[in-house]
Amino acid sequence: MQAKIGIITASDRASAGIYEDLSGQAIIDTMKDYLHSEWEAVYRVIPDVQSDLEQTMIELSDQENCCLIVTTGGTGPAKRDVTPEATENVCEKMMPGFGELMRQVSLQYVPTAILSRQTAGIRGSSLIVNLPGKPKSIRECLDAVFPAIPYCIDLIDGPFLECNDEVIKVFRPKK
Repeated sequence: MQAKIGIITASDRASAGIYEDLSGQAIIDTMKDYLHSEWEAVYRVIPDVQSDLEQTMIELSDQENCCLIVTTGGTGPAKRDVTPEATENVCEKMMPGFGELMRQVSLQYVPTAILSRQTAGIRGSSLIVNLPGKPKSIRECLDAVFPAIPYCIDLIDGPFLECNDEVIKVFRPKK
């Protein structure tokens, strides 16, 4: 079974074509580096609108059957930053450790990481992870949390993701 990975960029300007979506591309490039498994990107660029975010997360989980949905953007304190709220509304279980670790890692680079509200949660057989909006921060955060993602996907009955050990060391308990 080929894995599907959803990528959602929440950006008013990128969705309007005002600028290129470098953040979504950074996620795709990182997944290409990490994964040996065959996978397909299901990619969306949408405005920072909570109902649009929720509808897109539900579509990627329930209709597209993405085992992993990674969002970028909308995690700060600004009025239009609503990605964590959308994630909480569509998930059955929240996974706060993802956001805690991402903030801890980001604080090594910038003091404003404390303003970030990334989180993660599970909807059905999909893990949804919120990332920051800057491509450099995306890679730093994914490098931190991805080692736990394939095992989490195993636990929610998703496809087995084989990873490139030379790029990222994932953890699965010995059977």
